Amino acid sequence: MPGGEQITFLDTPGHEAFTAMRMRGASVTDIVVLVVAADDGVMPQTIEAIRHAKAANAPIIVAINKIDKPGADPSRVRQELLSYEVVVEEMGGDTQDVPVSALKRTGLDKLEEAILLQAEILDLKANPHRSAEGTVIESRLDRGRGPVGTVLVQRGTLMQGDIVVAGSEWGRVRAMLDDKGKQMTTAGPSTPVEILGLSGAPAAGEPFVVVENESRAREITEFRERRQKDKAAGAAVGARGTLDQMLARIQAGEQKEVAVLIKADVQGSAEAIQVVVQKLAHEEVKVRVLLAGVGQITESDVQLAKASSAVIIAFNVRATSQARELAQRESVDIRYFSIIYQVADDVEKLVKGKVAPKAREKFLGYAEVRKVFNITKTGKVAGCYITEGLVKRGTGVRVLRDGVVIHNGELTQLKRFKDDVREVARGYECGLSFANFENLQEGDVIECFEVEMVPG
Repeated sequence: MPGGEQITFLDTPGHEAFTAMRMRGASVTDIVVLVVAADDGVMPQTIEAIRHAKAANAPIIVAINKIDKPGADPSRVRQELLSYEVVVEEMGGDTQDVPVSALKRTGLDKLEEAILLQAEILDLKANPHRSAEGTVIESRLDRGRGPVGTVLVQRGTLMQGDIVVAGSEWGRVRAMLDDKGKQMTTAGPSTPVEILGLSGAPAAGEPFVVVENESRAREITEFRERRQKDKAAGAAVGARGTLDQMLARIQAGEQKEVAVLIKADVQGSAEAIQVVVQKLAHEEVKVRVLLAGVGQITESDVQLAKASSAVIIAFNVRATSQARELAQRESVDIRYFSIIYQVADDVEKLVKGKVAPKAREKFLGYAEVRKVFNITKTGKVAGCYITEGLVKRGTGVRVLRDGVVIHNGELTQLKRFKDDVREVARGYECGLSFANFENLQEGDVIECFEVEMVPG
């Protein structure tokens, strides 16, 4: 700040699925800034944020945003907040409210003043001269740098080289970066930093502490890992079978659950998807989340999904090549997403036992090109012999040369001697010509197929 004071902001997403992130935000901060749009008023997420703030005993400052918009009505917002026991000063209460416009930057200085005033009233202090403690805000796996934890130091000072335990992970702080990506060597109270050097991505919301040595760190993490494994073991027992069988069972009314395994790029997304997915269960079909984690999809994820006939939901992550091959071999369904709403739509279809219909190819037959004729009006015509199945007009065809597809298209003509025919069966000869394709050679193979829509 211009006056030398420092404020750290933690921003939480507004989408209703990010409940856990808002709850964490409220519990680790000193002051909650509740942003309410002046034209929308109080929304379901606003109510939820108020509840989290009250549960965490964090004082609230209301920022009434978008006051520059036509139809903005700050007094309506103040009125609506009364029903949720948030009484602003204008209404005779003790909650500060500040009308702002993020777009026009109006009132932002007043908001900063309100925060500093509140901090003064609360007399917020922390001892920087002790070993650091705080909370993991977010974590992810970075390709080049390994596990990265975003932590908020709440007490003490975190130094580069400290040994930290975060949830069931530990490590020596190899490097610290601030929010701009600049290297730091120390981080005092209320400083958010990214730390590198952990053994894995810690769970968001877990506390982190600096410990005196590696053996103490190992001891704590091993105990926590054992506790987690016991919990996970209970979740991994499930019915076997492929996705299609699972859907058939749901439709038949036997299978009463859809199992999913979630892997996302960051912990917050994994949690949010878990919330979205679990909301989709209805009285007949329950949704079971086997695991919601960060990082790419590994072979062990595929094996876990196979054991419980689960669908793998990949959000902004990909499978390793070994995991992809294993998934194909074991017919484990991996679905890739980058939009949270699409995850909801897809899982909802599963729950209803109706997956969107998929286009499937049905092989009809092969024809071998024995001779190529040049006919003035038609262009090139292939004299063929049907070696397998049948060839039909109006279906899809591919031209294969040495087993490689060189053309995809459709038949324009199919003749037996001089007559146009609809189909020719195995063991007969025929004449074929293609739309926009002349490069035919003797020995080419024509593959004929139909595309049909099948329920997923």
